[in-house]
Amino acid sequence: MGLFYPDALCVLIKSVEMPPRPFFRWILPAAAGLLAGFLALALAVPSESTLPVSIVSLFSPGLKLAELVMPAAHESLAWTFGWFLRIAIGVNAAFYFAIFALLAYLVDRRRSPSS
Repeated sequence: MGLFYPDALCVLIKSVEMPPRPFFRWILPAAAGLLAGFLALALAVPSESTLPVSIVSLFSPGLKLAELVMPAAHESLAWTFGWFLRIAIGVNAAFYFAIFALLAYLVDRRRSPSS
């Protein structure tokens, strides 16, 4: 069938499906999740004492999780604060990535022609 490829290889190449739009499905939600997670933490820290815990946990779950996970070891302030920020931003980024990836999936599924 093909000039350079045998017939079996042509069938194999045609059967492998590429994931549709990997930039909009993975990269854009990851970048937006990191930015949203950082901003959510930046907004939740100063207003933590005035807002109810449930609202703070809803918009910035990394803040409360970092408070629970941080060890009680007496390290330097920079070490403690650095790990606190890493945990909080990472959890917030994963939380918002899941939300944005779900939205990207729903938009992509709605836009795709149905078979």
